[in-house]
Amino acid sequence: MGTQTSQKAFEEAQTLIPGGVNSPVRAFKSVGGTPIFITEGEGAYLKDVDGNKYVDYVQSWGPLIFGHRDESIESAVIEAVKHGLSFGAPTVAETELAKLVVGLFDSIDKVRFVSSGTEAVMSAIRLARGFTGRDDIVKFTGCYHGHSDSLLVEAGSGAATFGSPSSPGVPADFTKHTLLAEYNNIESVKKCFADSNNIACVIIEPIAGNMGLVPADKEFLHKLRELCDANGTLLIFDEVMSGFRATLHGAESITGVKPDIVTLGKVIGGGMPVGAFGARAEIMAKLSPEGPVYQAGTLSGNPVAMAAGYAALTKLKQNARVIEVLNARAVRLVEGMKDAAAECGVKMQIDTRGSMFGFFFNENPVKNFADATKTDAELFAKFHAGMLAEGYYFACSLYETGFISTAVTDEMIEDTIKAASKVLKEITNG
Repeated sequence: MGTQTSQKAFEEAQTLIPGGVNSPVRAFKSVGGTPIFITEGEGAYLKDVDGNKYVDYVQSWGPLIFGHRDESIESAVIEAVKHGLSFGAPTVAETELAKLVVGLFDSIDKVRFVSSGTEAVMSAIRLARGFTGRDDIVKFTGCYHGHSDSLLVEAGSGAATFGSPSSPGVPADFTKHTLLAEYNNIESVKKCFADSNNIACVIIEPIAGNMGLVPADKEFLHKLRELCDANGTLLIFDEVMSGFRATLHGAESITGVKPDIVTLGKVIGGGMPVGAFGARAEIMAKLSPEGPVYQAGTLSGNPVAMAAGYAALTKLKQNARVIEVLNARAVRLVEGMKDAAAECGVKMQIDTRGSMFGFFFNENPVKNFADATKTDAELFAKFHAGMLAEGYYFACSLYETGFISTAVTDEMIEDTIKAASKVLKEITNG
């Protein structure tokens, strides 16, 4: 499989764009080799500039639950574009998408749309601080909530991939109000509350997807809810990645824990740049122009993005069993790969949530970021390169989650397992 054109494209990009990419993890730094440059996506497949074709298990990092160029979403976008790209004024499309989101989440009475997950989270935290009148926040090591200053501390995702969880350019004064706890460890959260009586919110990925797929234990989330209630602190569920991927009605519907604020993204944009945050009416009433907490965005509620999101969520709501079907395929995929790894004497830890899947080349189960870092990074890099050569596109970082779309068939899953078995045998001489 030749990639010469991608190599040339990457060389040129590096002369004009830092690192040759507009989001760091795309640079393939943690897996080696040259990133492939994409020309087209269709259904379950990606095509690159060299004419190679790949089964896509990244799906634009989550948004494309119905695969590339889904007909209904594509039609909605084209129709919206005919009326204009952006107005900077209210449209009915915003209200219609808001109705869908509010109707699917018990914890949300009102929602505000923004243009990215990072923007959604930074706005949700500002709202939590404004509502409580407090300054401190608690986040968990390995959870990535976007690249805003106060949250780029011990982050997962790309920051972890490059071995620099904290970033230069972030003043210490911006992070002094950020307290760190260990994922799935309630005692570490209790220590944060012992250290500060000024905690506005605790933010967590209830289904972490940025240190690999690491779901929070239900018992841990229930204790976290109790701790927040006892201290008058708001609980934020960051579901930018897991929202509508793990379950139709949010993590609250499968954990029994109701957050105060939820942040969303990915699927609600159907592939267009969209983020959102929502909460009960009392909290959202603090948000400008109703209240004093300011937040704004020129392209927030962009009509084209709203059309794509409405089409995606409507289709998902009408086909509620989709997530169940995709989970069955995700389970089959990772269990098949685990069996293939075992045949080669390799230990693999696996998990799924809806259409999300994750795997680690680890000896023991992964419950937090410290566990995730014990993954055999060299083996993962070889596995990634081998699968790419076989025509299968997996996330190019061991700290990312995989995604299955409805375009991925049972037959494709079986073929992927066979390819994984072949690759693992080759790299382990099994």
